[in-house]
Amino acid sequence: MPPKVQFHHDVNPFIQTIRNFLLGRKHTLALRFQDTLATRSPPPPVLPEGPAHRLNTNYYYNRDARREVSPPELIAPIPKQLEATDKAGALKRITPGNLYRWD
Repeated sequence: MPPKVQFHHDVNPFIQTIRNFLLGRKHTLALRFQDTLATRSPPPPVLPEGPAHRLNTNYYYNRDARREVSPPELIAPIPKQLEATDKAGALKRITPGNLYRWD
């Protein structure tokens, strides 16, 4: 036997078309009906086992991600075009725009 079609209470079809035209989209009802809700007992998720799937010998310091953070690695050397030296021979970084001295 096919499932029974549930009727959602709304205004008549003529008013629905006017409302959809004035809204510029299809109106979604704020009411919740049984056939539009999720089931109360969804199946449990199937997840792959990870490094922390067992609790024995799984200490906090082993899975603390903050301890794995390190300074960024230098991938390529700085090109010579970006470096400039002043008269004293010290390395001077090139900055964009005018530099204002407030002293």
